[in-house]
Formats: sequence, C-alpha cells, structure tokens
Amino acid sequence: MRPDTEVAPGRLSGRGPIAVIDIGSNSVRLVIYERLCRSPTLLFNEKVLAGLGKGVGKTNRLSDGSVAAALAAVRRFRHLADQSGAIELHVLATAAAREAANGAAFVSELERICRVPVRVLSGPEEAYFAALGIVSGMHQPSGIAGDLGGGSLELVEVNGTELGQGRTYPLGGIRLSEAAEGSARKAEKIAEDILKSSDVLARGAGRPFYAVGGTWRSLARLHMFQTGYPLHVMHEYSLPAAEALDFCRMVARGDIEALDRIEVISKQRRDLLPYGATVLAQIIKIGKPSAVILSALGLREGLLFERLAPDEQRLDPLMAAAEELAILRSRSPRHALELGPWTGAVFRALGIDETAEEERLRNAACLLSDIGWRAHPDYRGEQSLNVIAHAAFIGVDHPGRAFLALASYYRHMGLIDDALSPRIRELASVRLKERARCLGAAFRVAYILSAAMPGVIPLVGVAARGSTLVMTLPRDLADLDGEVLQRRLRQLAKLGGLDAAVEVVA
Repeated sequence: MRPDTEVAPGRLSGRGPIAVIDIGSNSVRLVIYERLCRSPTLLFNEKVLAGLGKGVGKTNRLSDGSVAAALAAVRRFRHLADQSGAIELHVLATAAAREAANGAAFVSELERICRVPVRVLSGPEEAYFAALGIVSGMHQPSGIAGDLGGGSLELVEVNGTELGQGRTYPLGGIRLSEAAEGSARKAEKIAEDILKSSDVLARGAGRPFYAVGGTWRSLARLHMFQTGYPLHVMHEYSLPAAEALDFCRMVARGDIEALDRIEVISKQRRDLLPYGATVLAQIIKIGKPSAVILSALGLREGLLFERLAPDEQRLDPLMAAAEELAILRSRSPRHALELGPWTGAVFRALGIDETAEEERLRNAACLLSDIGWRAHPDYRGEQSLNVIAHAAFIGVDHPGRAFLALASYYRHMGLIDDALSPRIRELASVRLKERARCLGAAFRVAYILSAAMPGVIPLVGVAARGSTLVMTLPRDLADLDGEVLQRRLRQLAKLGGLDAAVEVVA
C-alpha cells in the first residue's frame, strides 16, 4: 500500500462531497460535507466574519469593505469546493443580501464567481431551513427553534418532523447593536417590544427553546468555561431556563471585557455577545421555555436534510452515526449489530427495565463497543471514552453521550472507576451510570466468547432460572467455556443479584 495512491479507507462512499457556502449578515462560511446522508460529517469548515449586515439598517446598503471581504472569501471557498471534488455547490444568502439596495448586484457577482445560482432566502425560508436543521440534529424535538443571525431572528415551532409557520424579526445581533446605539437598556426595550406579541413564542411555554446561531453558541461556550463544564461539545448543551436568563442578563448588562473567561471567545465575536444575550433573555422572559438547548446544526444541515429521501429522513441520526463509526473502526460491524439483541436478552435476564430511549442508547453503545481495538490495551478504555464523548454525534444529549462513553470504558477497563474522570460520570444519572456498568459487563462476556467475530453471539443463550443467570452454549462451542468466561459471567450476574452457571446443550 502506498499512501500517495491509496484511496483513504477512513472515508465512506456515497453521494458527495457536497459543499455549501452560507452568506449571512455577519459571517460567510464554507462547509464541505463528506456525503449526503442522515448524519453528515464535515470534511472542511471555514468562516470569515465579513460583517455584511453592518450599517444596512441605516444606509440600506452593503458597505464596500464588507462586500470586498465577502467576495474574497467566496473566491477562496469556490476554489476549495472544486479542490475537494464536490459534486454539488449550494450558495445561500440571507438577510443582508435580501434587504440591501445593492444586494442584487452583490448576488450577481457571487453567481459569476461561484458559477451556480445563489439562493436568496426569504425570512420564512430561513426559519424553515433552520427548523429542519433541528429536526435533523435532535431526537424527536418538541419546542421552539430560533436562529439568530446578524440581520434577523427566525422563530418556528417544531413537533417531531412537523414544522409550524416561520416568523422573521429584525433582531439580528448587528441590527440590534446599531439600533440600540450602545445602550443595553434600549436594546432590551427594542427586543421586548418586537417579541412580546410573537405568536410563535406564545406556544413555547414549558417546552425547550432550541438555539441556533454563532452568537448564541459563543454565549454558551462562555457559560461552559465559566462553570467548568467537563464536555466542550456544543450540540445539545442544555441550560435550565432560569439559569440561562440570569446568565444572559449578566452578559447583556455588564462590561463584556471584564467577564470571567471572556478570553475563550474570539475578539471578533465579543461585540455582539451582549445583543445575542439580550435577545435570548427576552425570548426566555416572554416565551417561558423549560430549557435552552444549543444546536450545532442549522439552515445548512436543514438544506441537506430536505434533499434526503423520506426513508432516509426517518432514520435515527445517532444510530446512523454509530453504524458509520462501527464500519470505519470496529473489527466486525456485523458483530456490533449482533450485540444489540443479545445484550437486550441479558438485561431482561438481569431484571433491568429500559425505557425506549435507554434501549436506543444501549443499541448505539453496542455499535461503538469495539472502536478502540487498535489502541494499546492499557489505554483502550480511556481512548474509547474520549472518542465517543467528543464525537460529532447528533441526536443524543450529553447524559446520553456519557452513557455511551462509560459503557465502552467499562468494557475495556473492567467495572472500576479509578482512572475515570469524575466529571464525565457526573453527566450521567445514577440510573444511566448503573446501566452503563451492566452493559460494559455484558460486553466483557460477549467479547471473551466471540473474539469480536460475527456469528457466535446469536448462538449463545442467556436467561434467568430462579436465582441463577444461566448461559447456554451449543455443543460445538463448548470449548469456549473456561475460567475467564466463568469469572466474567459471575461478575455480570452479581450486578443482578444472581449466581452464574454455564450449560452445554445439544
């Protein structure tokens, strides 16, 4: 194998790569996705803060400097898209290009550079695609989705895959900062006056608010670092509404440069933080959501999701991503799939009840159980935990991530916590942590039987007989019995308060 000629085995085949250039009122971004699929993976991601929306509210024109910066970025992005071998390039433009008097001329130049039509999204279309991004990235979402850009705010109700009518409001970070003329109180009043009659927010009481947009992600990042949160993964980072409101008010009214840990936010993003915080504070105050949940996915991913066939749209995004990782990293993806039904039988034998969500997480953990096999044996648990906890998964919250990571950790390291970060454990409830230990113990039995090869585990029975967990081996697998298997089976049975026995059957 020669590295200069070998096709990268770490890439998955399919329809792709697909590139999207997103021209917003604050940033211009290129994202290149590996392929069109249920859980898209980024090949490349770059943004330039061109500030196209600056001054548009007053002059009704895109400034020459912002236009020049945006066009220079787009020239580079078009070249990178070609270089990646992208089979499709989609160019989206939002509020600034839509509303400025010279927006049409800017779009015409974009089309000349990109050699494809530019789709200038209306306000309702922005809301629609941002909400589809929530549908794509969250498991059965139900609440209000909000996308804060530089020029506008879009709100739309989400119920599973059903979307309400989108609304757009002139409350983008740049627009609000200019309208408020540096006054925090004036910014609050503007946001309150615009949002207090929102029919979308009126339907959000007691439900999550899903926050999309770079300014809100920066706000959440600041909160993560101020609180010492152990998992720096933005997607599905969740804050109780009351805590989010207090934090937003502090950021909106204080000296931004004096805030604790402000250095984790780029200087280019800091100026808009108070205005993003102001808008979010008014959303919480008026809409009364139960929590604020951050989304790393937005209108770009919504665009890709719309292009999927209906059968693909209905796939579980977490399971799709876990299956891909099993294909890329495990010794046998088929063996990983076989573990799902088998560990379900183990849990039933141990008397462990599961909700539908817990069963879903267990099946995903099975797919991820062997991704660390190439690591040094002493570090497989730690490396698997870190890969899983920090993977670009969607459709899973942070407690769920902790469960997935812990199950793999226990599989490799045994049912000990000595080398485990206590902060990761804190993310999972006691119930989830105990189920992760049971699943890790089941994996330890399964892998000692199968050596990670398919076709063995489905032949091995597990059931409770009175106070004993009985494993049955067909006669042609009888030689697999031994001291290591017996010891691990006893350890597993003990978690259910049972004794253990192995039987060979005809």
